[in-house]
Amino acid sequence: MYGMHIAIFIYNMSGYGAPRRMLTLINEFVNRGHRLDLVFVKKGGPLVAELSASVRCFPLKSRWASLFPLRGLRKLKIFLSRNALANYLRRERPDVLLSAASHASLTALAARRSSGTGTPLVLRLSTHLTASHAGAGNVYLKMRYRRACRRYAEADAVIAVSRDIAEDIASNTGLARERITTIYNPAFTGDLIDKLSAPLDHPWFEKGSPPVILGVGRLAARKDFSTLLKAFAAVRGRRPARLAILGEGGRRKALTALAQSLNIAADVDMPGFVDNPLPWMSRASVFVLSSTAEGLPGVLVEAMAAGCRIVSTDCPSGPAEILANGKYGRLVPVGDSGALARAIEASLDAPHDPQTLRMRAAEFSVDKAVDDYLAVLSRAIKES
Repeated sequence: MYGMHIAIFIYNMSGYGAPRRMLTLINEFVNRGHRLDLVFVKKGGPLVAELSASVRCFPLKSRWASLFPLRGLRKLKIFLSRNALANYLRRERPDVLLSAASHASLTALAARRSSGTGTPLVLRLSTHLTASHAGAGNVYLKMRYRRACRRYAEADAVIAVSRDIAEDIASNTGLARERITTIYNPAFTGDLIDKLSAPLDHPWFEKGSPPVILGVGRLAARKDFSTLLKAFAAVRGRRPARLAILGEGGRRKALTALAQSLNIAADVDMPGFVDNPLPWMSRASVFVLSSTAEGLPGVLVEAMAAGCRIVSTDCPSGPAEILANGKYGRLVPVGDSGALARAIEASLDAPHDPQTLRMRAAEFSVDKAVDDYLAVLSRAIKES
């Protein structure tokens, strides 16, 4: 496979979700001799420092997006950057453009159209459309967005991060299922073992301390850490335990207040964003994913690689696929704090085989994901 000039379009390089998964892919693409441009709407993010020195970074300069500096306007700022992205395509002429996240896809399609370049476009989709439209909200806007998503068919290729998302995209957009390639996120990385063995200085992991329950993710409504706090309060009422939640976000104040109202604040630690959560996973007694919706949560793979017991909501989509419908961890209904508490306690009391979990995690390897991505990108170039 010849060295391709690949452009990747993403919002920013924060430490969560798509940016973390794309960091792994980007650096591996470079290692295999490809030329990489990273095009982003918002400059910066903690993962920028981990990019290969060969990666060229292009922060898009959009005067319209700069008029909306407030958090929570991500989708609007991405869409307002479409002209700047079109200018990049005309100026740099990459062989192929990969849109790295669902919320960037419609902007990438619009930019490709207006650029007049015919740049081959591959969409990476990680949002379960049905789940994301299920809550309360403006029905008219939801219908417009769903109709807009039918434009996914204009892309040269579509990648879904789980089989469930692939099926959901097909049913919501009319895109033929055979045109959607499922590629799992590359969560089992080459440096994972080194990261697992990194030192961790925290008093909760001293010998003889109560078990630590761990959650990792952005402090956002979709992660539903409120339900985890309520479940932990029930567990804590019956036995000694502690809860650590690694991540940062707009829900910090609300979660802190909830912990205080539940009288568990002394046993809850929210230290903020942690660049390497793997040492925490290797020392925690149970890892919990409490989300209401996911794409393919790589944190579950990382927790399995750490040999940690897992409890997860059976949310759309990804957890059931990763955990093989409960074979490798307990699945509970979304938003059910009682069921979550019972599953946590059952996990604490049950024996488990860390090696079985590690072997399952190895199935989500970087090499396989990189091979599959490069095959899709190369095919998009050849067939365009």
